Amino acid sequence: NNWTHVESLLKQVTEAVETMGWKEVKSMAKAIPWIVSLNPAERSFLSVLPDEQGEPKGPQATLSIDESVHQNAQRYFEAARKQKDKTKGAVDALEDTMLQLQRAQKKEAKQQASGKLNKIKRSKRLWFEHHRWSMITGGHLLVGGKDAKGNDSIVKKHLSGEDRYLHADLHGAPSCSLRATQGFVVDEHKPAHIPEDIPAFRIVDKLGDERITDEKLLEAASMALCWSRAWAGGGAHGTVYSVKPAQVSKTAQTGEFVGKGSFIVRGQRQWFKDLDVQIGIGIVAVNGVPLLMGGRPETIATTCQRYAILRPGLTKKEQLANRIYKNTGLVTDDVLPVLPGASDILEDYGIFSPPASLAEEE
Repeated sequence: NNWTHVESLLKQVTEAVETMGWKEVKSMAKAIPWIVSLNPAERSFLSVLPDEQGEPKGPQATLSIDESVHQNAQRYFEAARKQKDKTKGAVDALEDTMLQLQRAQKKEAKQQASGKLNKIKRSKRLWFEHHRWSMITGGHLLVGGKDAKGNDSIVKKHLSGEDRYLHADLHGAPSCSLRATQGFVVDEHKPAHIPEDIPAFRIVDKLGDERITDEKLLEAASMALCWSRAWAGGGAHGTVYSVKPAQVSKTAQTGEFVGKGSFIVRGQRQWFKDLDVQIGIGIVAVNGVPLLMGGRPETIATTCQRYAILRPGLTKKEQLANRIYKNTGLVTDDVLPVLPGASDILEDYGIFSPPASLAEEE
């Protein structure tokens, strides 16, 4: 219905403006049939509502990104009541919108009570979702390649300056970069659609604390190990090393061959040994989008209210993803990349079963 469409469009435009700015969004909007024009001065945009077939051929409406869907609808409703020349049909349509609003609010309240998150329609993923990713203490972003192409991308585009390169001491392990300046900060304006028990963050290019300490490296090393074949191997412990960006190269010496996704590491390495092969998964919101995030168990337990701890096991990750979807509403396509492989559940607080508050009510 119009309410659901407007809510989704308003959220996406608001988040895009906050992340990229009006100029970039204005350029992108030319390819979006639901947006007629943008007005940065008024912080609003003219949108097209769906017709009966769901096509962008319905009536137009000006939406303010500083107002909720309820407030936008209320503004139109009040304007219609004040204008005597409005036809009865127009008023009826607005009243119908208000009725849809009330129904949607009841539906949202019921969904929140079930512990499931609202589905967010989005045209594309956040850039780091194309890689393995995690948040390290201090908000630092850790990214790792999913394949050979991803490894090349990590080193070429996301490894520089004071960053650190990490790699498990196993053949075929992903290249990982712990970003010194890029990462996550607490969202001071938490979106209304994000439940209270879900922490909200925003991705930024400039962190307040850019120091990469040994403790942070140890945390990142644990994730680099879990993302490697150590998980499928079922081992309890493993080893990871870390070096500076300048020590990582594609340039081969005589007699050396460097394949796609592989790199030559020269010089002294910092080693992290006897790391536990365990991972925490918890629900967070990034730029207003609910996501399942993987991380070191201790960090996830500190950051998230709804989380679980996994170790290598027998339950296929597809089965685990399906259970997570049924309990949280997070779609399996977003969940599967976070799960390292077949697992056993060591602890569960609202990921595979209802949150404790709901369980107590039942």
